[in-house]
Amino acid sequence: MNKTEIYIGLDVHKETITAAVAEGGRAGEVRQAGTITNDLHALEKLLRRIRGDREPTLHVCYEAGPCGFVIARRLKQLGIACVVVAPSLIPKQPGDKIKTDRRDAEKLARLLRAGDLSPVYVPDSTDEAIRDLCRARTDAVDDRTRARHRLKAFLLRHGFRYTAKSTWTPAHMRYLRELVLPHPAMKVILEDYLCAIDAANERVNRCEEAMGNLLVSWQLRPAVEALMGFKGFKIVAAMITVSELGDIHRFEHPRQLMAYLGLVPSESTSSDKRKQGSITKCGNPHARWLLVECSQHYDTPPKVSKELSLRQAKLDRRAKEVSWRAQNRLHSRFNRLRGRRLQRNKAMTAVARELTGFIWELLRELPCYTKVANAQ
Repeated sequence: MNKTEIYIGLDVHKETITAAVAEGGRAGEVRQAGTITNDLHALEKLLRRIRGDREPTLHVCYEAGPCGFVIARRLKQLGIACVVVAPSLIPKQPGDKIKTDRRDAEKLARLLRAGDLSPVYVPDSTDEAIRDLCRARTDAVDDRTRARHRLKAFLLRHGFRYTAKSTWTPAHMRYLRELVLPHPAMKVILEDYLCAIDAANERVNRCEEAMGNLLVSWQLRPAVEALMGFKGFKIVAAMITVSELGDIHRFEHPRQLMAYLGLVPSESTSSDKRKQGSITKCGNPHARWLLVECSQHYDTPPKVSKELSLRQAKLDRRAKEVSWRAQNRLHSRFNRLRGRRLQRNKAMTAVARELTGFIWELLRELPCYTKVANAQ
């Protein structure tokens, strides 16, 4: 390695940043560079001090965490190479039982110099904002579900059961609002739960409206529209999937994407014994959950419904062909697995894994991802 290269490990926290420096070369010195406040101006000043008069090439890394990608984007603007590394993939020594900020920073600097760190994908600010909006919508749906469960549990505890087949319909909400309870305190509780449900509904609606408005100007809009040509994908599911996957070209093979989503089986192989277990669940849980949910639509026979036909109206022939091939393949796969008496959830997980391959095939051909790659 070039001696004029300097490798810097940053242990980033909410209030502070601890830095360590590893000189270029395998035997290069590793030293502490101090602790500063978590402030971009303070970090720039520290890097200028480390650089000194030699004008070396700086390589910086820090762990992905709650502080996001602000530091990485700022260093990129300054022309400094910076990688954000996956904490779960940092090599660890079993005998190392002492953990401090200084030791963590030194460890990152050494591993960066050795090339033993696995970087994570850093989206641009617009893509990250869309992704955060999609996750906010998911949070609102989760909060609504929890509020509904609390209300149903409260009523069941006091002997009130709604006997109609469908719940949370206008008729069900009317029943809840007109319910007569035996004690004033119970009425207060009921009203409080109903207010929580209404507030969550408003949050979901606001997020979905904003998603539709922002999609118009998003650079990955063609990918969302192409994905909506698949059975089971409407605007919300398509936007969440595209925003979570990021630049599809970073996956050279569909199996890499499947592994990123944690949809591949775990494995323990030794000598001539091979044992596969449940899926790894590594990587992105948001996209994995959504793909498994969308896979539920492939238990029915292949069909281009009127609604799907409308979503495919502006798509090219290639996108429609991939969508139709996916329907036939995935429905056949589901039937074969169920024919072997495989539990439904496991069969759907296998379908989601194969669905990932079709998504990879379609999105890789879209020119909008070339623009994303060039912007990185």
